[in-house]
Amino acid sequence: MKNLDTLIQELCPEGVEFVKLGECCTFKRGTTITAKNAIAGDVPVLAGGQKPAYYHNVSNRTGETIVVAGSGAYAGYVSYWTIPVFLSDSFSVQPDNRLVVKFVYYYLKNIQQKIFATKKGSGVPHVHGSSIAKFEIPLPPIEVQIEIVRILDKFTSLEAELEAELEAELEAELEAELDCRKRQYEYYRDKLLSFDNVGGQEVEWKKMSEVFDMRNGYTPSKAKAEYWEGGTIPWFRMEDIREKGRILSDSIQHITMEGVKKGKLFPANSFILATTATIGEHALVIADSLANQRFTNLTVRKSLSDSLLTKFVFHYMFIVDEWCKKNINVSGFASVDMNKFKKLEFPIPSLEEQHRIVNILDRFESLTTSLQSGLPAEITARRQQYEHYRDKLLTFKRKGAA
Repeated sequence: MKNLDTLIQELCPEGVEFVKLGECCTFKRGTTITAKNAIAGDVPVLAGGQKPAYYHNVSNRTGETIVVAGSGAYAGYVSYWTIPVFLSDSFSVQPDNRLVVKFVYYYLKNIQQKIFATKKGSGVPHVHGSSIAKFEIPLPPIEVQIEIVRILDKFTSLEAELEAELEAELEAELEAELDCRKRQYEYYRDKLLSFDNVGGQEVEWKKMSEVFDMRNGYTPSKAKAEYWEGGTIPWFRMEDIREKGRILSDSIQHITMEGVKKGKLFPANSFILATTATIGEHALVIADSLANQRFTNLTVRKSLSDSLLTKFVFHYMFIVDEWCKKNINVSGFASVDMNKFKKLEFPIPSLEEQHRIVNILDRFESLTTSLQSGLPAEITARRQQYEHYRDKLLTFKRKGAA
């Protein structure tokens, strides 16, 4: 088999033609379907995410299929399928006979960030085929495309194997270290926040309802586009905590002021606490915002704002999380017993003691966070190496260029 350089020298030494994707590919939207309407089966339904949303019993695409997610947080995400699939909130890209399907897939992955940059609408962002159709793609000879796909397939497989081996090795070490760090943090947190002994200092205890103003979150009607289109106000869901952590400044989805009841937002530096569904998760939100109905917003009352440090409240909320998990109404939809919750007592030690506690716990939290966020450098390096190599393989001299 001839190597790539030889093929290029023989078949396209003067460069290759570039055309817009819209001139060589057909963009076809999927068919709307909901989980409620889907019939149980083994056909992946591809909507706005990176993975199948659910499964159906029939497909609307077969063979090699390039799929682009149409809306949501991952709008524009490009994937490749060789099994029957059902496209819902997504669209397919089908090249003509001048292009190898998987060559087009690799090229689109190479410009993935440019595709993401075409998102429109800050409420529920969308990516449209008409935007991608404007990008240019090189048209090397089919033999060159096949060789590039062969190389990238092999490299992708090798990179995945090496990454899986490395991750398995490091995961065991990382989990053990994380578990140790978390146990240390939780031990000191519980010890510091028990207030059994604070050096003789008196700790004031107040009911949660006396410490916090409480408001329920909600979801503005999805049927009213004006509540979502062009929105800039953060609207938090559990996904935000899972993806971005417990101190939040922005959200995946946004709403407009039209969608805000009586124009009242949750103020910055307040807390959202999951009191239904996934109970006992909290976050500090440092921007004016709203959240969905899973959350109760807790804002320190103005009369106590000078008596409580925000980070002290943040750390003590872990104690509140555990209380919530143990005090659930299970009739109907699981939720925290809010009558008991409002009577739960919250400590107010001296500001000096709060500063001491925060300094200690912040250090432990920082150690744990640095360990979690430190994606092994070798894995990152391998990904960058792969992306560099892919970019190099998919870069062609433009025919007629000087």
